[in-house]
Amino acid sequence: MSLQEFDALIDRMKLAYEYAENLGQYVDAAKILYQMNDQLPDDLQLTFEELDDPEAAKPFVKQHYTELKSVIVDYRQRLMIS
Repeated sequence: MSLQEFDALIDRMKLAYEYAENLGQYVDAAKILYQMNDQLPDDLQLTFEELDDPEAAKPFVKQHYTELKSVIVDYRQRLMIS
């Protein structure tokens, strides 16, 4: 995947994530985080626990979105170099 393709895909996913989060739909926001993580190469993917309790969705997305943003930056840098 090229940098431009990755950026376009991640930008759409970020918008969907922010929309779901702003509406308080944290379970949907968590699903989007899983999808974003799946777009990363195996060596950069974060290990997310399964989200069984909808009440745990809000702290889950708050914690993992920041981590995922950092990994996305790392992958973008890798794509720029290659």
